[in-house]
Amino acid sequence: MDASSEDRSPSPSAEPVATGQVVDQYAVDGLWVVAAHGDLDLNNLPPLTDALTEASASHSTVVLDASGITFADSSFLNLVLRFHRCTTLRVAAPQAQLLRLLEITGGDQVLDIRPTLDAATVS
Repeated sequence: MDASSEDRSPSPSAEPVATGQVVDQYAVDGLWVVAAHGDLDLNNLPPLTDALTEASASHSTVVLDASGITFADSSFLNLVLRFHRCTTLRVAAPQAQLLRLLEITGGDQVLDIRPTLDAATVS
C-alpha cells in the first residue's frame, strides 16, 4: 500500500475550517470535503446535517469522507440520500458496516461511492 492510500488526513494544501466530535471540513484540490467520525444515528446527526447543508449551498461537488464512520443507521442513509439530490455527493472510503448498509438498501446503486478519499477528490 502506498503512502497516499494510507494517509486519509487532509493534504498540506487543505485547510481545516471546522473541527468537532463528529465532523471536520476542508478543501482538497478545489472540492469541499466533509469528514464524518464515529457512530452516526438520529441522536448525533445534526452536526453532519449542518455541515452538508452549508457545503451543498456553496459547492457543486461535496465529498463525504466516510472513513471515520464506525456505525451508521437508516437516519444517516436518509441524510446522504437527501443531499445526493441537492449536490453532486461523493462518498469516500466507507468502512465495512456502512458498505453493508448501502448494499442491503440499494444505496450503493444510487450514490457515487469511491474506495478512497484520493479517488473521490479526482475530477
